[in-house]
Amino acid sequence: MISVAALIPAYNEADRITETVIAAKALERVSEVVVIDDGSTDDTAEKASSAGADRVVRLEKNSGKGAALMAGVKSTEAEIVLMLDADLASSASAAGALLEPVLSGQVDMTIAVLPSVKGSGGFGFAVKLSRWGIRKSTGHVMKAPLSGQRALKREIIQRMGGFDPGFGVETGLTIDAFKMGYTVEEVPVEISHRTTGKSVKGFIHRGKQFKDIFRALVVRWLGLRKYAPDKNLEQQ
Repeated sequence: MISVAALIPAYNEADRITETVIAAKALERVSEVVVIDDGSTDDTAEKASSAGADRVVRLEKNSGKGAALMAGVKSTEAEIVLMLDADLASSASAAGALLEPVLSGQVDMTIAVLPSVKGSGGFGFAVKLSRWGIRKSTGHVMKAPLSGQRALKREIIQRMGGFDPGFGVETGLTIDAFKMGYTVEEVPVEISHRTTGKSVKGFIHRGKQFKDIFRALVVRWLGLRKYAPDKNLEQQ
């Protein structure tokens, strides 16, 4: 049976991590749930462990989403990776819809398209930059370019040389997957997570997103991203 690891990067998510882990553990095809505590100052790690996480990887300091996910990848040998945000709570139970197309071989990566929530975000600058950058780089137009809920083959991560730092993960991953010839499908999923809204904290968060997305795009436009050869092709 194909092994699947649910990777959940978490930073100060003590209020929601328990429900998220329980929901992820209940997913039929998930072999293990790995929570990466990204330098939390609360008891996120303890609650994740108590909730039944198969492994809790602790980073000494807050290193960003990309680094946390890579720590999770390195901690498992699973063939399929299911990326889940820590604040999904019980709605993570719907993530099974992302796994089936990948496990059946229909596609190499799925991306969740979440229901729209009115007044949940800022002015959309980060989303627009990511969508524009992906289209400019690959010709594909994405509905949810920044969706962090994804299922994908481990080999994609290996061939692209790992995730981008910080919040450049999703944009870089989408571009690289297309560039390497993998198939990608967006899937409507009834998942919800905490929204930041038009608050000071929300704008700071989206400012960091914009910066990391821009960096991921520039790295690729300058040709600084190198892809490893496809081992399957080498064997033919």
